[in-house]
Amino acid sequence: MALLDDVKSELTTIKSELPTVQKAQAVAMMRFGGGYCVKENKQPFIRAIFDSSDAAQWLQVLIQDQFNRDAKIIPVTIPTPSGSLSRVCVIVDHNAPALALQSGLLDKRVQYVEGLPIEVVKGKIALAKAAWRGAFLANGRLSNPGKPPFLEIVCPTEKAATDLVEVSSRLGISVTVRMVRSSIRVTMNDADAIERMLILIGAPMSAREWSGKRVDGESRTKTNRLTNFDDANMRRSAKAAAEACEKVRHAFEILENDIPDNLRAAGELRLKHGDASLEELGHLADPPITKDAIAGRIRRLLQLAEKTERARKNA
Repeated sequence: MALLDDVKSELTTIKSELPTVQKAQAVAMMRFGGGYCVKENKQPFIRAIFDSSDAAQWLQVLIQDQFNRDAKIIPVTIPTPSGSLSRVCVIVDHNAPALALQSGLLDKRVQYVEGLPIEVVKGKIALAKAAWRGAFLANGRLSNPGKPPFLEIVCPTEKAATDLVEVSSRLGISVTVRMVRSSIRVTMNDADAIERMLILIGAPMSAREWSGKRVDGESRTKTNRLTNFDDANMRRSAKAAAEACEKVRHAFEILENDIPDNLRAAGELRLKHGDASLEELGHLADPPITKDAIAGRIRRLLQLAEKTERARKNA
């Protein structure tokens, strides 16, 4: 347990993530740690049980800071066939439905989400990493150094396992789903893949300790390569988003009020959510549309502005 505790402690020290990424991690922690529940008296609440007090404290602070909801931490005892286990539980019992809607535990139709929110599963790579990090903090297991390698996450539902598999594939890592007694688990047994996953979700120091590699040499090279790759992608994405927003803003200035409603709505979404992917913009549209549809509308908006500007110059 010592190394597992170290991994989870390292994951909770990440401070530089954007609010959307922190929220993706939080919903995964809540979903895989317990989720949205209803008492016998029909009083709804949210709970998330952890074996790491650092994880519980991280989630409590995040709920208070990002969602403006009160959360409390209480000790709990979990009975098992081999004896009782001491755990810590984050509880939200006031305005739980509001938090569930904010976080994605309930969808826009106030229906229970069995897995992860679609905007997390289909979102940017940073959200995929956050989802895996949150799931691992909630219910992750890791073999000790020198033992046969495995990393697994106990999943609350089959849909949650399926979503975690899809998130893993987007990170370029293969996982398997297996049943152990009555639980569904997403499992990895390849040592290189486990090390890479630990690095991707934000635990490079623990990854080195787990693999037995020194700070210098192969592990540092791999960590630097992954970090540089992620940074380059983020810079390219940020540059592309800024350029797209500038083009849309210029189109609005040219066309003024002479813009079809569907094209105006697409352009406004692009400006309002400058760092969102096209797929995310499609989900934000009312009604939701596909990635190709939102891209087509923005493209037609820019083409209309270009045509109008050219006509004015030639007039």
